[in-house]
Amino acid sequence: KQTEIGKTKSVVPHLLEWATGLSERKMESDRPPHFKVILGSSSIARRSILTDMGYQFTLMSADIDEKSIRKEKPEELVLALAEAKAEAIVQRIPDDVEDKPTLLVTCDQVVVYEDAVREKPSSVVEAREYIRSYSKGHTATVSSVVVTNLNTGFRKGGVDRVEIYFNEISEEIIDKLIEEGMVLRVAGALLIEHPLILPCIKQVVGTTDSVMGLPKELTEKLLKEVLTTT
Repeated sequence: KQTEIGKTKSVVPHLLEWATGLSERKMESDRPPHFKVILGSSSIARRSILTDMGYQFTLMSADIDEKSIRKEKPEELVLALAEAKAEAIVQRIPDDVEDKPTLLVTCDQVVVYEDAVREKPSSVVEAREYIRSYSKGHTATVSSVVVTNLNTGFRKGGVDRVEIYFNEISEEIIDKLIEEGMVLRVAGALLIEHPLILPCIKQVVGTTDSVMGLPKELTEKLLKEVLTTT
């Protein structure tokens, strides 16, 4: 498990940078690639993070029944889901991959609140309950990254956890978030980079990129390990 528990960062400046720059980031990079990357995700935040890391990549998404995969521990669940996404995408990739090494990155994330796993809310009512429970409270994100070398078949994954502490979240803010609708499409209805939520963040123990779904340090580590393992 790659984590920075115990290392507190000033979250608001970093989140403001992500929130304001998310739509402006491009997939192009100045880093000359010696291997190809496929991001197996439709998440805009994950695209932005991988771009920020300096990688060029193409996009594919996995159409799997996530509810059919259940594990007791959140760490086991997010790893199993990321691996299932990888398997689904691999089935759609031709056997004759390019001579250049090709690495597939798949991910998953859940929110953990009082030991209960929260995925995407199933309704507006559930989303409202989720957000309301965070007010003056604490929750955590558990994110997985799985990297598959499509040339060798070698695969490796890891998990990162971040703890998040909140100030009060007013009913007015909750109403606006629900009306906007973005919180309905993310695990735990948790969008700490959202401008409405930013002032409500008291402390984040871990890294912003992990909360947003793609922990940079873990991803870099797995890319290197999978690329160099034969």
